Amino acid sequence: MKVFTQELFFNTKNRQEFINITDHVQQSLSRSGIKEGLCLVNPMHITASVFINDDESGLHKDFSAWLEKLAPYGKERYQHNLTGEDNADAHLKRTIMGREVVVAVTAGKFHFGPWEQIFYGEFDGQRKKRVLIKIIGE
Repeated sequence: MKVFTQELFFNTKNRQEFINITDHVQQSLSRSGIKEGLCLVNPMHITASVFINDDESGLHKDFSAWLEKLAPYGKERYQHNLTGEDNADAHLKRTIMGREVVVAVTAGKFHFGPWEQIFYGEFDGQRKKRVLIKIIGE
């Protein structure tokens, strides 16, 4: 069994952004030489998410609006922010959108369903963050 590890780094312009990272992860898969296995993609920050969905701008706007209704930004709203932080909403948004994804690798390609893409979701951006890619297989 082979193991391949790589990290991606992001520093978003906005506090909240969705970035399609499918091509970056596919490049890692190609470099790994692994043809059959699993690929884990995990943000290494508790205010960011990795998820799989459609790459459609209207859907991404819907995600942003929906998340803001569920966990609106606001320093005075959350107990966590009493510690001096202002990112309690980002922790909640990460929990809603998920921590990581695992994608099957078959014949050297991701075994996706129709329209599936991998996204990095940032909810407390404007600083350097990283994403772990770990590919295991043969």
